[in-house]
Amino acid sequence: MPSPRFYLDQTLAPGARFSLPPGPARHAARALRLAAGDSITLFDGRGGEYAARIERIHRDEVAVSVGSFADVERESPLQIVLVQGISSGERMDYTLQKAVELGIAAIQPIAARRSVVKLAGERIERRIAHWQAVVASACEQCGRNRVPPVGTPLSLAAWLGQRRAGRLLFLSPLAEVRLADLAPPTGTDCLVAGPEGGFEADELAALGAVGAIPVRLGPRVLRTETAAVAALAALQTLWGDF
Repeated sequence: MPSPRFYLDQTLAPGARFSLPPGPARHAARALRLAAGDSITLFDGRGGEYAARIERIHRDEVAVSVGSFADVERESPLQIVLVQGISSGERMDYTLQKAVELGIAAIQPIAARRSVVKLAGERIERRIAHWQAVVASACEQCGRNRVPPVGTPLSLAAWLGQRRAGRLLFLSPLAEVRLADLAPPTGTDCLVAGPEGGFEADELAALGAVGAIPVRLGPRVLRTETAAVAALAALQTLWGDF
């Protein structure tokens, strides 16, 4: 069995000794019921991972020692940015979690007109922190050693106004083009998926104005939490590492 993996937002190095932060420590001591002497794997999101060992556990304090570094990468050969219309609660969490497992490079939340969740003020910062924690946890589970960043939510128009060059794919049940009809990617692809209810007419017009390519995922209409996940799996099958 592979050793449990923990992401730490701090620089790691062989020979270091410290106590795990409260969240990982509680997970190690209470959920996983690890004990002194158990092996774990640590990564800091900068690439590669470190073998480590638990030296002592006292209540929720977990002291560890860091061992050797392994230059292990499990990143996808595809560079895909998921531009996801914000959906409600567990739907958004599910999409982000599975997108990370499927190799997404970055996530840009879009505050679309039809997004059920409306964020403002401190709620934005709390939600970004929550989403970033979901992403980090998914990296722990799937073996990735680089943590995809979650951007600050923007309107679709604002994001289109600042996006960098790259192919722009828009998931639409009305499209005639399939993913399999596209040419293989030569750089970064931005995959745009709408929220519950899809995008409004002006948002669709803005996508068309910048040359976004509408693509369909078969004859069925997929839910917001399913569409991007299905598209990512298809892209990995066509041109990635599946």
